[in-house]
Amino acid sequence: MFYTSTRDNSVKVSASKAIADGISKEGGLYIPESIPVLSAEDIKALCSADYKERAKKVLGLYLTDFSKEELDYCVDGAYADGKFASKAVAPVVKLHDNVSILELFQGPTCAFKDMALQILPYLLTVSAKKNLKDKEIVILVATSGDTGKAALEGFKDVAGTKILVFYPVDGVSPMQKLQMTTQEGANVGVCAIEGNFDDAQT
Repeated sequence: MFYTSTRDNSVKVSASKAIADGISKEGGLYIPESIPVLSAEDIKALCSADYKERAKKVLGLYLTDFSKEELDYCVDGAYADGKFASKAVAPVVKLHDNVSILELFQGPTCAFKDMALQILPYLLTVSAKKNLKDKEIVILVATSGDTGKAALEGFKDVAGTKILVFYPVDGVSPMQKLQMTTQEGANVGVCAIEGNFDDAQT
């Protein structure tokens, strides 16, 4: 499968190139050229699979230049036993007779963003090996709270990467500020800025 840009549909890159680039040269987002179609049987099979099996199946449809071994490495590393409070990773919990909820707060920072930011470092390092060849990756993040801590936690001590998070000094909760400023990891940094989230992005 190939990816194109929201700002230039003549762009055609592999999944790993899209991940390594982050955004296309002209500032567009990468989107798949087509959406894979699942049959009713495929969906039924996914229902009986665990979270890791589902992730590998769905990611495999989109990341066609990743080998099975690479997908196993990414998914098994991101959702390894002990990283999430629930062995199910994202359990569906019955509230009452006709209502169940999907819990997305079981990750290391208790934010739903852990779902993506635990696997992104794995996807990025595999993509970098295919596309960037020995270049160091520096990730700049602007946050108003949850994203910063989840990104710091996901990328801490990931070889070949550094991460720096900017947040508005008075624009995050005391707990979020404490989470970010006490983050462990040799490759992480946090910077409070005067202003709001838009200023952090700038």
